[in-house]
Order: sequence, then structure tokens, then C-alpha cells
Amino acid sequence: MTVKLIVSDVDGTLVQPDKTLSPGTIAAAGRVQQAGIALAIVSARPPRGMRWIVEALHLQSPSAGFNGGAVVGPDGDVLEWNPAPADIVRAALDLFAARGVDAWLFTQDEWLIRDPAGVYVEHEHHTVRFEARVVPDFGPYVNQVGKLVGVSDDFARLAAVEAELQGIVGDRATAHRSQDYYLDLTHRNANKGYAVQALARHQGIDPAEIAVLGDMVNDVPMFKVAGYSVAMGNGSAETKAAATATTAANDQDGWAKAIDTLILPRTRQ
Repeated sequence: MTVKLIVSDVDGTLVQPDKTLSPGTIAAAGRVQQAGIALAIVSARPPRGMRWIVEALHLQSPSAGFNGGAVVGPDGDVLEWNPAPADIVRAALDLFAARGVDAWLFTQDEWLIRDPAGVYVEHEHHTVRFEARVVPDFGPYVNQVGKLVGVSDDFARLAAVEAELQGIVGDRATAHRSQDYYLDLTHRNANKGYAVQALARHQGIDPAEIAVLGDMVNDVPMFKVAGYSVAMGNGSAETKAAATATTAANDQDGWAKAIDTLILPRTRQ
């Protein structure tokens, strides 16, 4: 096959469990771009929380944050912005409050929280590498939401809330867990399948000429639209079943191994 663009998920895929880039991953990303293949990242993270990766890997292609809710150029300029509907955000906030689930809001530029001591706040700060702003009320911001996150360390509860929220939003928004402890609500087009198609469109590339890598169920939509897909060894069973191939885990340089043994050898330029 001809691969003109590689699109990679970030957490559980590109980065290690400690949220850093391994030397092997950095080197493999360099080999991709030296081969004349564009490299992009797509994530549930806000674009601001992806910026350090864009810089570390010297990416020259657009990337997609909020699972496609925001498409940004390598310089950070917003190319597409798809906020979640304000009434759906309000309904989700009411549900989270009723079920004892913490809530965070992400706008284009900010991470808004109500409880700085809440569960996973420090973890997210380590992940996105910028500070949250504490606000007394989310009301003034519900029409600016790139992503609403329900947060809980009770995984079973959050799974139940995920199903309940999907019943509320229907086809007007996307509601899926990006991790066992994060439930993401985004615009209905903000899924990784849409994100890959948007990245292809902005670069004039046929999705059949795209290879993608991911680890979670929310990566499966991009597996369905790309020409070639690789699941991480640490990925879910459903993700692996949907992929063309499987590589090693993200703590075993699985991303670099996929690039060198699965993707680059199959590429004709």
C-alpha cells in the first residue's frame, strides 16, 4: 500500500504509561518524516495539551484534539471548531451531579474545574501540562465546550453513566470513555473517524492512504476509515479485533515497533 499519512492516538499509544515519549518513539517519528510521510496526532486531549508533543516530534501536519472537535495547524491555529451543544452539556452536567461524578470543562484555551482537590486533577495536570482554572459555576461556559469530562474512580459507576448519557444525547453528541476513569462528551462529529477524515481533507490525502494506531474503543472509528490500522498490545480486545495488525504494548516501544516492522515496510513511495 501507499502510506502518505500516519495518524496516531496519544494516550496508551504514542506516549508511555508515565505520559512521556520514549527515545525509540521520538526516533521512529523522525524516520517517518524523513521518509516523506506526514505524521499527525489525534486525541481526546485539548489541543493545548498536545502542543508539547507537536513540538517534541517536530510535526508539520495538522492535529485533532477533542477527538476531532478541534483541528489545529502545527502552529496552533484553529482550522475547525465543533463545540458540544449547550443544552446537551447542561443535561450531562445535571446527570453527573445526580450520579456523584465530577465534571471538567475544556474550551478552546482553558481547562475549567470546580474542585481543585478532585479525583484525577493532578493526574490530568501531569498529562496536559497546563493548569486548570477553578470556577464557581460552569453556566457561563456551556456554549464554549470542546469537551465535557465526567471523572470518577468508580469505573463501574462511570460505565453505567456512559450508557445513561448515550441514551440522553442520542445522535446529537458523542459520549464515550477515553479511559476507564474519563467519560468524554463532545460534538457529534467529534470522533476519531471524523478526525482522520478531516486531517485527510486538510492535506488532500485519500483515507485509504492513511495508517492509524490506537489502543481504546474510541479509536475504532478511525480504524474503520483508514487503509491500515494497528492496535497496541495494551489495547482492549475490541480494539485489537478491529485492527489490521497488533504491535507490542506502549511500555515496550510498541509504537516504534509498529512503525518499523508493520507500516514502513509496507509503504511504496
